[in-house]
Amino acid sequence: MLETSARLLRLLSLLQTQRDWTGPDLADRLNVTTRTVRNDVERLRELGYPVHATPGRAGGYRLGAGAALPPLLLDDEEAVAVAIGLRTARGVSGIAETSARALAKLEQVLPSRLRHRVSAMQSVTVPVTGAPTVDASVLTAIVAACRAREQLRFDYRDHGGAATLRRVEPYRLVHARGRWYLVAWDVDRGDWRTFRADRITPRVPTGPRFSPRELPSPDLAAYVSEGLVAATWRFRADVLVHAPAAEVAAAVPQGAVQAVDETSCVLSVGSDTPGLLALYLGMLDADFTVTGPPELVARLRALADRFTRAVGADGQR
Repeated sequence: MLETSARLLRLLSLLQTQRDWTGPDLADRLNVTTRTVRNDVERLRELGYPVHATPGRAGGYRLGAGAALPPLLLDDEEAVAVAIGLRTARGVSGIAETSARALAKLEQVLPSRLRHRVSAMQSVTVPVTGAPTVDASVLTAIVAACRAREQLRFDYRDHGGAATLRRVEPYRLVHARGRWYLVAWDVDRGDWRTFRADRITPRVPTGPRFSPRELPSPDLAAYVSEGLVAATWRFRADVLVHAPAAEVAAAVPQGAVQAVDETSCVLSVGSDTPGLLALYLGMLDADFTVTGPPELVARLRALADRFTRAVGADGQR
């Protein structure tokens, strides 16, 4: 009986991997006959697990969605990952208490070796405090609009607290730097925009359906991260660099590079002060042309005069 129960749990674990299993595959994994597999599947069905079977050579078994939540069978790495995820689910208001209850239940059934690993992770990590949280209903509304491809209307508070009504085509939610960001096409401004989800207050109903556009980047995580860096700059400049784009991109850790031709590119960079931006450009080891902003142009001229004086008017000492 114990052997049969253990085999049923193993079979259930295999079926929970969200793939189709043929009878011979399951029999090979469980080291039993295909007839035993069929009998075990019937036992799982009697216990309330909706195991679907497709006949034929291309058929197989798959665990369907049931009316009740079946017990999940997790391996060691999966259990630790779930526990860590529950511990860090504090950035969404409304589910913090639920996450704590689920984590308490999980820890009760974790073997001691896994409880030790989870506790070690908790003891050496420091959660970010004071970070804004996002209401779960807001994330749900955004996700629903993204999936349905429906325009989303919402009130948006900028960093100064001023509110504006926005109308967008929502595409993706991206988690970066401890916050959720919505990447969307702003219908009224005719351009891509990134919005902090904790500053969004959705309005209902949602708008009409829209045809999907090509995303602004194949890597939206990098797109949002680069945008967050640029958003903190006080001074920005588009600099024409007389060098191939690949060479400039490899030499510049921060900044967007767009090729003009095979021998030149435009580098979009910024900094908190024009002095730091001028020094940053001086490390390019390539000729470049700057037309603005005026503060940067003035700073570069002052540095050029200073460097000229440092080596003498004729370059000799």
